[in-house]
Amino acid sequence: DPALWYHDGIHFCIENGMMNGVGNNKFDPSGTTSRGMIVTILYRLENEPEITAENPFSDVEDGKWYTDAVAWAAEKGIVQGYGNGKFGPDDPVIREQIVTILYRYAQYKGLDVSAGDTVPLDGYIDVRHISTWALPAFRWAVDAGIINGTSKDMLSPKKDASRVEVATMLMRYDTKIK
Repeated sequence: DPALWYHDGIHFCIENGMMNGVGNNKFDPSGTTSRGMIVTILYRLENEPEITAENPFSDVEDGKWYTDAVAWAAEKGIVQGYGNGKFGPDDPVIREQIVTILYRYAQYKGLDVSAGDTVPLDGYIDVRHISTWALPAFRWAVDAGIINGTSKDMLSPKKDASRVEVATMLMRYDTKIK
């Protein structure tokens, strides 16, 4: 339905080959996006460059559909994993993770992310729930218009990012700051 807030994001991602449906002509907008999926989307945007680094994560098996993407993203500093040698490729990506991944991707692309140093998030009542490592990314993403709250005063940083939220963030990233 073109009137729904997320229609443009879904259409944009499908049209640009960033995301596919889940089969039977369905997109599953409320379904989750895995950590492996988001990294694979960015890897495809970069035309799947040759991997020069070893996969640093013990839970990313060789030969999986996301293996090269995860190794590439780790090499480029776009992902760091959970800090225990694990990446969790099948784990749902939560909102603070996707924002941080896009923030690091923007840095990798040489874009100005300095707004992440100063933009206040005082209007959001759940700001204290944002992990310290994700605060600059949220400031940048709010300032750049990549993410809106799940309501006028909630960012919901620990909430799983639905497929439609990810699609919308990718569209906003592409159209607002790329």
